[in-house]
Amino acid sequence: MGTRKLGRPTAHRMSMLYGMVAYLIENGKIETTLTRAKDVSSLADKMITLGKKGGLSNFRRALTVLPENTAKRLFDTISPRYSDINGGYTAVYKLGPRRGDGAEMALITLTVPTVELSADTAEEKKEKAE
Repeated sequence: MGTRKLGRPTAHRMSMLYGMVAYLIENGKIETTLTRAKDVSSLADKMITLGKKGGLSNFRRALTVLPENTAKRLFDTISPRYSDINGGYTAVYKLGPRRGDGAEMALITLTVPTVELSADTAEEKKEKAE
């Protein structure tokens, strides 16, 4: 199948995708074109998997893609949330065409693990019972 070239040379494309992954990890969501969102989703899932494995070697591998402060945040706070989940860390939602050139736009977000949702609802039930 191959990779999507996105109309850019390899170095520019990789730099753009790495920057978008870092932004996604820092902010939790990005609005971009659909094809870019699909590539960012794949790369972000791989970074979260590295974070779940932990270890110095995987941290150094993440540093090839992410800045140090973002990689530290990934390993310390984001990856542990997904410890019980295998894959599906990001979601891509179609938004429709962009007004200027008609490019299909999408919103890519980090998913909320169902483990967190069930913990929140359990706490809410205790509060309501009291």
